[in-house]
Amino acid sequence: MSVLPQSPLIHLIDDDEAVRGSLALLISTVGLRVQGWADPQAFLREFPRQDIGAIVLDVRMPGISGLAVLETLVAQGVDQPVIMLTGHGTVEMCRRAFKAGAAEFLEKPVDDEALLEAVQGAVRQHVASRERLAGGRAARERYAQLSEREKEVVGLIVQGLTNKEIGRALSLSPRTVETHRANLFAKLEAESLAQLIRQYAAVVDEGR
Repeated sequence: MSVLPQSPLIHLIDDDEAVRGSLALLISTVGLRVQGWADPQAFLREFPRQDIGAIVLDVRMPGISGLAVLETLVAQGVDQPVIMLTGHGTVEMCRRAFKAGAAEFLEKPVDDEALLEAVQGAVRQHVASRERLAGGRAARERYAQLSEREKEVVGLIVQGLTNKEIGRALSLSPRTVETHRANLFAKLEAESLAQLIRQYAAVVDEGR
């Protein structure tokens, strides 16, 4: 099956070459690219943080454990979801993995459908998280372009004040408030009050 070059990339870290090969073949059947890593230290040094995708990580490897790799990724702020695999799972190990930030914990031999479901779910989660991040960044950039008066008005809008209340609070005429409000909705690319509050309430709080 041909895989588009822009398809998400799954990093597969396992010191067992046969396991890497079989899992890579399985994951590629759903149109995802796979890059295998035998050495977790090399993976930590070299893998591209900007890619969309997920990480499939074996727990037991020579030199460094999968849990230590997971903790390092979290400490470095890596946002790709991590799916842990183990042939010797315990409740304590599972608890530690989730506490450290794992998205999923699967036991070997891994059920094909369970792994594909976990990988595809992790990719969807990563795409959504990157979109939220990009949306938040764009919202902050639009908010930064407002005048100080416009920032005051939008701050009162997200608090739930009416035009009359905003006018009283800022000593503005109702018509002036309406003008500011119309300009704000256009500049912030908000089509409704609900959208404005949803996208900008947190941004307004940051700016205070």
